[in-house]
Amino acid sequence: MSQTKTALRLQAKETRSLLSPTQIATLSRIIERRLLDLVNGFETIMVYVSKTPEVETECLITDLNRRGVRVVVPIIERETTSLRLSYLPDPSVLRASTFNVPEPLGHELPARPEDVQVVIIPMVAFDAKGNRLGYGAGYYDRFLCRYPHPIKIGIAFSCQQAESIPADGDDVKMDYIVTEKGVIRCNGRGT
Repeated sequence: MSQTKTALRLQAKETRSLLSPTQIATLSRIIERRLLDLVNGFETIMVYVSKTPEVETECLITDLNRRGVRVVVPIIERETTSLRLSYLPDPSVLRASTFNVPEPLGHELPARPEDVQVVIIPMVAFDAKGNRLGYGAGYYDRFLCRYPHPIKIGIAFSCQQAESIPADGDDVKMDYIVTEKGVIRCNGRGT
């Protein structure tokens, strides 16, 4: 199964790499608008901080903060292969860190995983059943296995969709997937 996942991950990355920076920015704004409608009314939302060429989340984080939402971002702990959480009221403190992911190191405001209502998750590839492929390190799957209560929303460009993603026992399905083409409801979980 890992060979299949590796091949799907590579194919999705290659397809995504064909998007121009302008296309990424335009599609990201469309995804953001769909996402803002979906998460309207939630008070504490965990959002990944994007790196090129992922769906951009900088404007999303700013818009959520403007709306009074408590934005939480993950910080990668390589030593423990886990995520710790920090509130992010000011995105200007972000600096490239582990895996070149922007993090608020030195400006952390610790957040409790139990307080997070929604998690917005990056995806390298996905299928319509809510299965996702990340980068392969399992940080989000471990976090979501430990804290399964938040609504899980994966975001990606529609070109990253695969017919089927093989799922292991440790893989966590998304409740929703948002692309520029629409919202896919995966687990029958309501908002």
